[in-house]
Amino acid sequence: MTRTALVTLWSHWARHPLQLAMLVLGLALATGLWTGVQAINAEARVAYDRAAAVLGQDRLDRINPTDGTLTLSAFANLRRGGWPVSPILEGQVGALRVLGVEPLTLPREAALPGLPGAGSADLGDFLAGKLVFVAPDVPQTEPALAGLTLIAAPDLPPMTVLADIGLAERLLTRPGEITALLLDPGRPHPDTLPPGLLLQPASPDQGVARLTDSFHLNLTAFGFLAFAVGIFITHAAVGLAFEQRRPMLRTLRAVGVPARALGCLVLVEMLGFALIAGLAGVGLGSLMAAALLPDVAATLGGLYGAAVPGTLHLRLGWVLAGLGMATFGTMVAAGQGLWQVWRMPPLASAGFRAWGVASGRARGWQAGLGLALLAGAGLILAFGGGLWAGFAMLAALLLGAALTLPALLAAGLAAASWAAKGPVAVWFWADARQQLPGLSLALMALLLALAANIGVGTMVASFRSTFTGWLDQRLASELYLTAASPDQATALQDYLAGKVDAVLPILSTPQTLIEQPGELYGVADHATYRENWPLLASSPRVWDQVAAGKGVLINEQLARRADLALGATLPLPGGDLPVVGIYSDYGNPFPQAMIGLDSFRSRFPKIEGLRFALRLPPSQVAALDAKLRAQFDLEDTALVDQAGIKAFSLRVFERTFAVTAALNTLTLAVAGLAMLASLLTLAALRLPQLAPVWALGLTQRQLAGLDLGRTVVLALMTALVALPLGLALAWVLLAVVNVEAFGWRLPMRLFPRDWLALVALAAAAGGGAAVLPAWHLTRRPPADLLRVFANAR
Repeated sequence: MTRTALVTLWSHWARHPLQLAMLVLGLALATGLWTGVQAINAEARVAYDRAAAVLGQDRLDRINPTDGTLTLSAFANLRRGGWPVSPILEGQVGALRVLGVEPLTLPREAALPGLPGAGSADLGDFLAGKLVFVAPDVPQTEPALAGLTLIAAPDLPPMTVLADIGLAERLLTRPGEITALLLDPGRPHPDTLPPGLLLQPASPDQGVARLTDSFHLNLTAFGFLAFAVGIFITHAAVGLAFEQRRPMLRTLRAVGVPARALGCLVLVEMLGFALIAGLAGVGLGSLMAAALLPDVAATLGGLYGAAVPGTLHLRLGWVLAGLGMATFGTMVAAGQGLWQVWRMPPLASAGFRAWGVASGRARGWQAGLGLALLAGAGLILAFGGGLWAGFAMLAALLLGAALTLPALLAAGLAAASWAAKGPVAVWFWADARQQLPGLSLALMALLLALAANIGVGTMVASFRSTFTGWLDQRLASELYLTAASPDQATALQDYLAGKVDAVLPILSTPQTLIEQPGELYGVADHATYRENWPLLASSPRVWDQVAAGKGVLINEQLARRADLALGATLPLPGGDLPVVGIYSDYGNPFPQAMIGLDSFRSRFPKIEGLRFALRLPPSQVAALDAKLRAQFDLEDTALVDQAGIKAFSLRVFERTFAVTAALNTLTLAVAGLAMLASLLTLAALRLPQLAPVWALGLTQRQLAGLDLGRTVVLALMTALVALPLGLALAWVLLAVVNVEAFGWRLPMRLFPRDWLALVALAAAAGGGAAVLPAWHLTRRPPADLLRVFANAR
């Protein structure tokens, strides 16, 4: 009996292969989009953990200078004073990140596997600067490492070189410098540091992984949204399949198959589909992740300085998660049908109209639940706080709108039917209401996809518009110069005297600002800053106070995280200062502050100025650039013009949102596929509604045109609901999520042309999904329509 029941159940799919394809394809797409996002996140987190583990940066205390400089003599004095410290030197040579260490004093917790220690045969070559360890992606022919023996170290982050500190000094052209001192946790040390040094405790929760949490949370949210849209396809296909198989299930019950046994057989059938679709989805997800990972790596590197490889590795965690989500999605899609099978009486009705009436009754409680979720979103906005609260509000907003959509569409169709004139028009609107239950899930998917496109598109366009104007303010100088050494900096300033309008030093030092790692800048008193710097809030005569050393400017991130307003006091080395201005600092995840140049030099006299902003007529930039390169043999990156920095910044910006744009496009495509799946499945069930109208005189071509028009109208009505929902989504992203995630708030700008384009795209999606069913209707033999009247209905 079990084998016969299974064969009978499978016969439905054999007769409806397209429906089976849509079920598996919907589940595979949903799983693929989710798996792709999780694969990207997993690859990035592995890279973060690897980077944090190098030199024990996630678990070792450090000693940093308060004035930005450390020397070998300071290291020697600390060692003689009983401090178990080991020096490190970090820097960049082209695309390479160089880490210089002293292996004999390096703490055990910071040692890289394979790093030569005392008694090692390679120790002499390592100390002599003949041997270095490199990440696997560092080319063996790297020019900067010519003549050295390269040993691949899988535990190193991408494009990283680990060398003896003496060799690192030569590679970085920084003789006698030290970036920081690692403190050995297993050995005792004095209680008090000498002046000019600061003990920075290890903070595993403040690393790059924490900075990028918001980015990965955004990706996860989009992945889940895409998963939900894909599940709508599966739900529609499974739901209609249960309705189509209701007579079959009734017959199986009548011949003696118990309800529980029948339910278990259907469950096994669905789990089999979940496994097949899950495996296909994992494969699709890995392809998508491999295609998008280079853009993600560029984004994380540009925004956070996080080194993430651009290649994907198969990891068991996200593969199992993908299969688990496929199973979960199948149970969600088939849950209602399974419950009906278990509870179905042997003589249950098999009428399609009964399904429509039941769906109509469900519309009321769905709308009530949707309104409750919308009210919940309002409560979260009023009383919630934090990034998770922002995403909970987004979820409540989107799900609430999706649940209320069928009721809104039904009300709109009822109003149109009431206003319609003529029998064909009245039938058209009544038929649209009749088909609404079968299309509601696909229309919900379209609503979510359109709202996500409008919301994210508005956010990105607002960011682009604001970011471009902000760059014009921040990058007011025509040319930016970096010297290789203090001596070269002095020579450059002497040469530039009288040749440019102004040479503005750019001085900075890493500082802890309100218990957060940040950066402190010294700013010159010049019209360039007074006229262009993007201040969000300021005290009267703000620049006079900064120039006189009586005030400090802070970026918006620091103001929000530390809850600092104008007049608040910011603790700084050499004396606290009141906050006299807050400026916008888009794209920077770190706190930042600015004080007057004279005040900076008095507080940090050892910091040498190597960077300068040059003011001169734009027409003279190219000539001066050429003269400086020829006179001083400058590196390619030593001189950058304003246009070059803007172009680079905008490239980083575009790659930052390449992933979300791709997910948006995929989500909209999946929504169109959901409509196609529903329409194809409904096509065979609609013959009892179409046959009488055909018999009354409408041709099959006319009926196909009306079907096509009905789908386009429903898509356009959905787009009208999606527009305010998308704008609300954009506002939440800009005013709530973005502030919690990054620390800055962007002004919301409106782009009506983009809305019109998306409305047209919605109409195209609806029309495109309806073309194939309409074409099938025109090609259907008249005998199929006549056969309807031969059945007892």
